[in-house]
Amino acid sequence: MRKKKRTVSKILRFFFLSLYLVAAVVPLYWIFLTSIKSPKEVYAYPIVYWPKHVSFESYKFLFGFANFAQYFKNSLFVSITASFLAMSFSVLSGYIMARYTFRFKKLLIITLFLAQMIPAYLLMIPQYTMFSKLGLINNLWALVIIYVNVAASFSTIMARGFFSRIPRSLEEAAMIDGTSRIGAIFRITIPLSLPGIAAIFSFSFVNTWNELFTAVLFINSNSKMTVPVALNSFISKAGIQWNVMSAGLIVALLPTIVVFAFAQRYIVAGLTQGAVKE
Repeated sequence: MRKKKRTVSKILRFFFLSLYLVAAVVPLYWIFLTSIKSPKEVYAYPIVYWPKHVSFESYKFLFGFANFAQYFKNSLFVSITASFLAMSFSVLSGYIMARYTFRFKKLLIITLFLAQMIPAYLLMIPQYTMFSKLGLINNLWALVIIYVNVAASFSTIMARGFFSRIPRSLEEAAMIDGTSRIGAIFRITIPLSLPGIAAIFSFSFVNTWNELFTAVLFINSNSKMTVPVALNSFISKAGIQWNVMSAGLIVALLPTIVVFAFAQRYIVAGLTQGAVKE
């Protein structure tokens, strides 16, 4: 009876995992197919499930006429800069909140939690007014500042959790051996927190890379567009360039795949960090 239950459990697990795999892979597969079809095959009926002649014209159009390389470069600058700054600020503030006791500490933590609940569009008008007076409209640094601000609250809470789970005694032992506090932080605490820090950078990068609403509002020139804004521009009243948009989506996936491939083991370790508490 127990063996029968295990067999049924395995079959159900295999079925649902297969279903999940199909739901995750099929859209990517279809997007890639669309990117290598000719425009005629994209709109053909009955549906063409595999192109008769593989065409890379959409990729040539993307990097030639559509100037996608510049948009890609803009997105990389904004995403890497914003993620690095958000990670640096959150590591510093998270460490202070984990190791020190000060007035209004609980109020500050509650404020950070509440800040994440504020819908982004409610801040758009005051932010736009402020950046307009500073002359930062249509400037990539405006996006960097906003994205750092958005990511910092969530990242600080994450960093505080990681640092809280590292025993203070490790730092104290290093200091007894003659290391300064700063030295103990960089030699003991930061290396032990690398999985959490990598997770913070990865999540900030992916969120920043995919963000559209703020970029559409603050960027209005062709040369400053980011990748999501450029993909959105392929939708017009005359129709949607499905093959070009699909090629853009495939290219846009590459940085996130690289980041997660590099940081995967750190992310998993970071999410499971805390099994051992002080």
